[in-house]
Amino acid sequence: QVRMVESGGGVVQAGGSLRLSCTASGLTVDAYAMGWFRQAPGKEREGVSSLSWNGVSTYSADSVKGRFTISQDNAKNTLYLQMNSLKPEDTAMYYCAAGTGSSWYGLTRLRIADFGYWGQGTQVTVSS
Repeated sequence: QVRMVESGGGVVQAGGSLRLSCTASGLTVDAYAMGWFRQAPGKEREGVSSLSWNGVSTYSADSVKGRFTISQDNAKNTLYLQMNSLKPEDTAMYYCAAGTGSSWYGLTRLRIADFGYWGQGTQVTVSS
């Protein structure tokens, strides 16, 4: 049974940093394309950053480019999202997900339908 558990969320002032973690069981993160998504109240879930199955290629949405960094530790079977220079508009529930689709484009560009395993989410709140 696949289980993915996010942690590291919290309340931080604008300009601050947080590091989110996502520990997986029932799958190995280096065998899947992995992604971080977020959903703010009243808004659709959106892709934030993706990491290719071999850990070589990353993609980030324009809204977080240069501020957020995705990485993984294969020994710990854990995915990370380092978030710097946080803004109030980054406030959202953040989810990690493992890609199960076959579309390289969909997995890279964080098409929700291409991600089949999801965590429960961790809340990030950025105060101004």
